[in-house]
Amino acid sequence: MRPAPAMWLPALLWAGCGLAVNLGYLLPLAWWLAGAGLAVLLGIDAWRLVVRASPQVRRLLPEVWALAIEREVVLEIDGYRRQALEVFDHLPPHWQQQGLPRRLTLQAGQCSRLRYRATPQRRGAARFAGVDLRLFSGLRLWTQLRHTPPRQQVRVYPDFMPLTRLALHSAERASQLIGAHIQRRRGEGTDFHQMRDYRVGDSLRHVDWKATSRVRRLISREYQDEKNQQLVLLLDTGQRMLARDDGRNHFDDVLNASLLLAWLALRQGDAVAMAAHGGEQRWVAGKRGPGHLDTLLRACHDLHPQPVATDYLAAASELSVRQRRRSLVVVLTNIRDEDSDELLAAVQLLKQRHLVCVASLHETALQAMLAPDRNNPHGGIHAAAAAHYLAQRAQVHDALRRHGVDVLDVTPQALPSALVNHYLAIKRAGRL
Repeated sequence: MRPAPAMWLPALLWAGCGLAVNLGYLLPLAWWLAGAGLAVLLGIDAWRLVVRASPQVRRLLPEVWALAIEREVVLEIDGYRRQALEVFDHLPPHWQQQGLPRRLTLQAGQCSRLRYRATPQRRGAARFAGVDLRLFSGLRLWTQLRHTPPRQQVRVYPDFMPLTRLALHSAERASQLIGAHIQRRRGEGTDFHQMRDYRVGDSLRHVDWKATSRVRRLISREYQDEKNQQLVLLLDTGQRMLARDDGRNHFDDVLNASLLLAWLALRQGDAVAMAAHGGEQRWVAGKRGPGHLDTLLRACHDLHPQPVATDYLAAASELSVRQRRRSLVVVLTNIRDEDSDELLAAVQLLKQRHLVCVASLHETALQAMLAPDRNNPHGGIHAAAAAHYLAQRAQVHDALRRHGVDVLDVTPQALPSALVNHYLAIKRAGRL
């Protein structure tokens, strides 16, 4: 219970009575009687506020949110009587909101709706703690803060909005929207797709002579890329992925690109598995079908990088035990020159059974450092340090390529299209 801003009115009135007594216009008894009357009035007003029942509050919001995507939250407030109040909702930490706090007037027997916008800034489980209501007394002389208990748990997933938009298109069109530039070529693939009329340019090896003799015109067999292959996404959750670009750490970019690649692979009929190593460790066994994407989302939505060193060899050893069937293993990390020996040992272990691709992110700020500002006296030193660092990274990448490992050295922004292009190129070439 706290005095409201309107409390200055009775205080000013009593002070005016005191001034009138000092000037001889009123007797001292009148000042005391005025004070007693105001005290009784304040007490009654406060008591009526204390015994007043709290309005009932319900929060309407989705259980699943997408990272950094703004959505609407609705608060329904039932009023037992006409009254004014202020409302503030306790959002999870690191969330942003627009439209709070809000003042409104409840009508007796009616339900009032308050809408505001919220934006999650961190993946994982999030908890709305409750709603604060600031009630005003009948005379607006007192206020009381009450905490109502509609606590709710929600989950914040990676930004899956691009996946919902891509779901409206075919797999080939979706890959083009992501950034793939590989052209579809007829007659490739190893899985039989359909029979069709012969077209100029078709290979004679694909002509089905039995069907041709039956219908008395040339019939070709059309093949498609092999399905039911295996894709394993090996995510680094160690300290390397804490590097940041444009306010986001590299792991969030890696996770979004991995989910895009997983969605496309599932649409192509392949099975997708996911393994996290370094900090937090997770394993999702490979399965086929669009419904498996929900399993991947639930498994990784609360996954975050940790400030610990990544043991690449241990991750490769564990994956070799879990994934026995030959697969395309995509290692997503941020390579440093000191990782060279351990990473080489890990990929050599994986190459005994799998086809390995290492996608290494580099900070866009490094490219900016190579062109220093002439007005900065230390710009040349920074540029030389960045060039030396990039040269060491390039040596690690070259060593991996000499051992038969595909290496993608890309920025976070270019990662989705680079992964999709490489995956489709492997499918077209039949390397699995």
